[in-house]
Amino acid sequence: MTDRNAFHNLVGNYSPLDEIEQKDTQAFTEFTKIFGDKAYSRENMIGHITASCWIYNQQRSKVLMVHHNLYQSWSWIGGHADGKKNLLAVALNEALEETGISNLILITTSPIEINVLPVQSHYKNNVYIPAHLHFNVVFGFIGDENRALKIKPDENSDVGWLDVKNLEQFCTEPHMLPIYRRIIEKIKKIG
Repeated sequence: MTDRNAFHNLVGNYSPLDEIEQKDTQAFTEFTKIFGDKAYSRENMIGHITASCWIYNQQRSKVLMVHHNLYQSWSWIGGHADGKKNLLAVALNEALEETGISNLILITTSPIEINVLPVQSHYKNNVYIPAHLHFNVVFGFIGDENRALKIKPDENSDVGWLDVKNLEQFCTEPHMLPIYRRIIEKIKKIG
């Protein structure tokens, strides 16, 4: 199976919940058609493909999050594809890299969420990064909350299991809360 077919199968297995998700999925698909391999590279200054993780504990009462240095907020785990086309592998790698956790159990082989997220201009390692878009695929996992965690200090100042019911207390990015709530509801429906 080619990379293009793998991507289209991934998107093809995704069921948008509403008009927002339908439009984001359409934008994601068009972006990859226009930019091809360049869609997977940070060198594409318009935007690039990313993968994120929503990692629940066994009881699904807590979610594993990182305190992101750039946004000064607790957020999901994720990162750039950087040329890799297997977005599930990217998500798993990001989980290991940012938290130290492994042996995750995939909730469903389909993405939990596909979205297009704006990123404000900022500096990273003293290099200016212009505003751009993240064409993001989110996968859901179950993880062991008793495993040791580690911080990735160049990106995060903390990592921990947060109570799902109290995300508003931790997440200071109000535009992310509706996305997190939608993911929580979707996973409840999966069972």
